[in-house]
Amino acid sequence: MTDEIDIAVVAEMWAQAPGAGQIILRAIQACESRLGQTDEKAEISVVLCDDAEIRRLNRQWRGKDAATNVLSFPTPPGPGSDRHRGDIVIAYETVEREANEEAKRFDHHLSHMAVHGYLHLTGFDHENEGDAEEMEQLEREILASIGIADPYPAEISAPHEPNAGRQTQ
Repeated sequence: MTDEIDIAVVAEMWAQAPGAGQIILRAIQACESRLGQTDEKAEISVVLCDDAEIRRLNRQWRGKDAATNVLSFPTPPGPGSDRHRGDIVIAYETVEREANEEAKRFDHHLSHMAVHGYLHLTGFDHENEGDAEEMEQLEREILASIGIADPYPAEISAPHEPNAGRQTQ
């Protein structure tokens, strides 16, 4: 059984990516399959916004006054938390800029951001090197399952400081 995924487009620029919803659904379904979460049904909200909105959220919730590509807000434990996994917010301009800078297809980078955001909802993080390596390996496996190449170039995948060069949360 697949999570119920509600996608809200709150920035007009997402009209430039008409298949974004299907790309995100496919990426999240690949996550569920890889993590064996197909028996649990939960709700996920995905918000497709612009840099101004994600910057506001990043400042409010993380104390970082900068736009980022994706933010995840897992539902805190408590009543109803088994029915709502959390929220993923993705910013169009940052995802588009990063895809261009890294010579990646927009749909592939968007898939990566959806996978990254979903993994955060399920408890994965990259606060230390070991956790970052585990999360990146899962991202590689999930993306490969839907035909997307390793999103981490060799020089980034080498030992690094936690979150070095990363804008994802």
